[in-house]
Amino acid sequence: MTLQLRVYVPPHPLIKHWLAIARDVSTPPALFRSAMTELGRWLTYEATRDWFTTVEATVQTPLCECPATYINPEAPMVVIPILRAGLALMEGIQSVVPLTSVYHLGMVRDEETLQVSCYLNKLPDGFDPQTRLIVSEPMLATGGTIMATMAELTKRGIDPGLMRIISVVAAPQALQSLSQEYPSLQVYTAIIDQGLDERGFIVPGLGDAGDRTFGT
Repeated sequence: MTLQLRVYVPPHPLIKHWLAIARDVSTPPALFRSAMTELGRWLTYEATRDWFTTVEATVQTPLCECPATYINPEAPMVVIPILRAGLALMEGIQSVVPLTSVYHLGMVRDEETLQVSCYLNKLPDGFDPQTRLIVSEPMLATGGTIMATMAELTKRGIDPGLMRIISVVAAPQALQSLSQEYPSLQVYTAIIDQGLDERGFIVPGLGDAGDRTFGT
């Protein structure tokens, strides 16, 4: 069976509501941060629906014993926010998966050439091949940043089929690049926008997520 990138745009009204607030140019930084937290929370909820490994057990209720299902505490889980915009989603992500390890990866894009370079890499040399990993990246635009991130992760043993990318706004260009190289990957985003402008910004998008989060 041929694998194909799966892109999920959950139809949840709360995701649509917080996306609208994040898009609005008049939204102040404090409210923008709240919107990003909520988007991180609800997108992660959707992304982890069939993602966790579980173990079966028995618990004693006040009345009798009954079967129980727990998330497997021994299965490694990791979150990687791509700095700095990826930090905006972290509070929401960690409210859903609080026991994950967090590693930081800093990427910067030259606004003239659109080339990406890494300025901070706190990834370990290798990951357990069964690691389930979430990448926090609010904007999937040209695809340069996420493709550079994927290269760093896969060479450290991460299986793209066990990964989830959490994004707020995605452009077809980035999704096409991911589909060609990582067809087993899954992306969860609030919206797929129409494309990019001449500066490589997503249109209609929501502007620079990092700047809007930190008020810079």
